[in-house]
Amino acid sequence: MIETERQKGDLPGARYQIVMVALLSLNFGILFFDRNALNFLMPFVVPDLHLSNTQVGLTASALSFTWAISGFLLGAASDRSGRRKVYLVAATFAFSICSFLSGIATTFLMLLGSRLLMGVAEGGILPISQSMTAASVSVERRGLAMGVMQNFGSNLFGSFFAPVLLVAFATAFGWHKAFFIAGVPGLFCGFLLWWFIREPKVVAPAREPAGAAPRAGIGEIFAHRNVILCAVIAILLVSYLVVCWAFMPLFLTQVRGFSPTEMGWLMGTLGISSTLGSFIVPGISDWVGRKPVMIVVPLLGLILPLGAIYYTGSAWVLAAIFFFGWALNGVFPMFMGTIPSETVNPRHVATALGLVMGTGEVLGGAFSPAIAGWAADMAGLFAPLWIMAGSCVAAGLLAFGLKETAPRKLARRAALARSTA
Repeated sequence: MIETERQKGDLPGARYQIVMVALLSLNFGILFFDRNALNFLMPFVVPDLHLSNTQVGLTASALSFTWAISGFLLGAASDRSGRRKVYLVAATFAFSICSFLSGIATTFLMLLGSRLLMGVAEGGILPISQSMTAASVSVERRGLAMGVMQNFGSNLFGSFFAPVLLVAFATAFGWHKAFFIAGVPGLFCGFLLWWFIREPKVVAPAREPAGAAPRAGIGEIFAHRNVILCAVIAILLVSYLVVCWAFMPLFLTQVRGFSPTEMGWLMGTLGISSTLGSFIVPGISDWVGRKPVMIVVPLLGLILPLGAIYYTGSAWVLAAIFFFGWALNGVFPMFMGTIPSETVNPRHVATALGLVMGTGEVLGGAFSPAIAGWAADMAGLFAPLWIMAGSCVAAGLLAFGLKETAPRKLARRAALARSTA
């Protein structure tokens, strides 16, 4: 592992660290509000545009595919230039402008095209934001900070407010107009980022020659076992996530018979769960280690699809099942951000994060919704939920192969080794 810790004087003050993480989290939350909008509005869109389950899956796949390509290219470009702030602000303005395109779609092809463009605009924001967080926050709080950055805003806005507000707005005014409410907040957030965020200072390891090139090949990054495992886990858990977003609203309304409003509140439960999990799960990993959390929490995600399939009682109990099952979301910033950033050369963090995210989005986010949609057309809407169940079990088992990277855990191991030497 290559440690990224620096002298305390090299880091910005605690107040700035809090403001930076809060703004990056808010920005990613607005982004996810728009990304998830189509999923929660599908019960309105499907009958209006006469979509099949395969087409529903393709709309999710389209955004994930271009998101992945954009994430890798923009992450690598920001590493090479060292100007992460400029790329972040430009991408924020771009996705805000693109957010209106889904609202004017009148055919499947127009909707598909709007999601392709949205993925291009949004893809670079996560690896750039996480690399800025890793470079600006002290190692003792890195897991917590990266968890809050990726999960707090995205789940508060994208998984809680989005289903509740968008479904209510679509019921009152139509689904086309419901897409327009994400554009203005994104533009406002872009100005806040430009005004308050500083370009982070990334310090190379002491043993690196002064003139060393900042470029990193894919082979060099994937030479780390942790990066390979994180990429495979990303494929599985991104599949879990996007299949749930794409098909759980349809399963709840078409199979379980819930109204769109009831569906919106049940899906909103996921947002509450993952918003709390953004603090709890990564924070626990700072103390007990990344590896045990990465093993246990994905396995907990099994109860969500099984609960949706088999539990037929009170909606309140089902909401509780959703709440605890969605704790799985708390590990996303760990395998997409924290563990790779604690493994690779700090000058190549955004590239590594873009590769892990891109692998997950292409092979998981792009292919799994299309496969799940085809399976749903062939075998019914139960099929996507079984895909979710298999994905989280496989991810938990793979995590046994991770090498521990949590600084506190490694320091305790080193102290114990010295005391027994």
